[in-house]
Amino acid sequence: MHFNQKKVGVILSYVAEAIKILSSLIYTPIMLRLLGQSEYGLYQLVYSVVSYLSLLSLGFGSSYVRFYSKYTIDNDDDGVARLNGMFLIIFTLMSIICILCGAVMLGNITAIFGNGLTNSEYATARILMFFMIFNLAITFPNSLFNCVVTAHEEFFFQKILIVLQNLLNPFLTLPLLIMGFGSIGMVSVTTFLTIAVFLSNMFYCFKKLNIRFIFNDFQFSLLKEMWIFTFFIFLNQIIDQVNWSVDKFLLGRFSGTVAVAIYGVGSQINTMYIQLSSTISNVFVPKVNMIVAKSDDNGELSKLFTKVGRIQFILLALVLTGFIFFGKSFISFWAGEGYEESFYVALLLIGPVTIPLIQNLGIEIQRAKNMHKARSIVYFLIAIANVFISIPLIQLFGASGAAMGTAIALIAGNVLFMNWYYYKKIGLDMIDFWRNIGEFVPALVLPCILGIVMNLFVSMNSLIVLGLCIIFYSLVYCLSMWFFGMNNYEKSMIEEPINKFLYKVGIK
Repeated sequence: MHFNQKKVGVILSYVAEAIKILSSLIYTPIMLRLLGQSEYGLYQLVYSVVSYLSLLSLGFGSSYVRFYSKYTIDNDDDGVARLNGMFLIIFTLMSIICILCGAVMLGNITAIFGNGLTNSEYATARILMFFMIFNLAITFPNSLFNCVVTAHEEFFFQKILIVLQNLLNPFLTLPLLIMGFGSIGMVSVTTFLTIAVFLSNMFYCFKKLNIRFIFNDFQFSLLKEMWIFTFFIFLNQIIDQVNWSVDKFLLGRFSGTVAVAIYGVGSQINTMYIQLSSTISNVFVPKVNMIVAKSDDNGELSKLFTKVGRIQFILLALVLTGFIFFGKSFISFWAGEGYEESFYVALLLIGPVTIPLIQNLGIEIQRAKNMHKARSIVYFLIAIANVFISIPLIQLFGASGAAMGTAIALIAGNVLFMNWYYYKKIGLDMIDFWRNIGEFVPALVLPCILGIVMNLFVSMNSLIVLGLCIIFYSLVYCLSMWFFGMNNYEKSMIEEPINKFLYKVGIK
């Protein structure tokens, strides 16, 4: 059952991502044109500021599965119930603090944004900030119920919710945009869906999983242990906020909302790219924690790390190489005039982030081993350096300069340091990992040659031509991977569901 849940979880994750990407391809161009560059930039700017309140979670959500696994192995049901009670109290307090901090931010909104906004933009920003703060406050208690669903490996329900959320968001938002509600309509729909997901998760946990809460006997010793564990996850969240949100804030201060909009389009592509990778690794979080809790076998962890990394590379390499060859034309059609620079922003972000994305299961291995401290400290220092590097680069190159600063930080921390750390300190077999990734090089030669030829000799001046080029390139890439890159296990992941389907319909 657990194995099936993982398979279904991965499949539904990709269904959700496919829906999200397809809806973005259709919905985002309409949204950009209905909002206009300035209001879209304003929306991105306010979001980048409010998102810092998510740091109030202090990384506690990432520790739930680890401690749940310990109690489950010991068959300590009361321990799990006490853990649930402690987490619910903590997240409820975080939600209250979020609202109080948000009220302070609303009262000092002009000080936060400086002179970068007009009076009408300030009025809209206040309403956006109110909804975003309320929305974020709901996510804190919801994160507990989401963690419970993950710990029980109920991936089918979890991913179905994501699928529905991705489907409903554009369908509910577009009518409001057409009626002229603008960015306020967008954030209203987001808040409504957040409430719906929260209520669904809570209902499922109580009715289906029969979770219990024990609120007395609050264990401060356990809280102390959790805080020691989560403090460095909290540092990592600060780093992520700096790397992915500070650029928009700095652009808003130094270049205005138009530059934020340009960066926002490139950043949106980067966000989708990151999510494509995490959909696979997320379903292996409970398994990693169980391996570490039972045997802490580095050989078994290295095999899982490499297996997942290879699968992630096959998908991400298709997207990365395809974006290199067709991204400029795609953004021209998709985002429209004024967003040409977004291609370079996106490329500067997704290029360096590819390596940590194919290794993101390693983050869960570090946390399960409680060896994530060094990573967080080094990343924190590099993230601070990113701010100081980005300011002059923004003044010189605008949105592209902001992306350059983030790219430098990603290469220094996520690529160079982390590969050394995985090998020397965590004990993962990184030589075997990169040998496995290197096996894909022959499979990349043919599609890359095709991409170069298409750019030299095909004029991609219409959506039909661009679409046909992308489809043909993807087909050649898949065939090349099948014959020159994929191993028997990876091929079986495709062959088995196809054969089962053929048997069911009576063809085999």
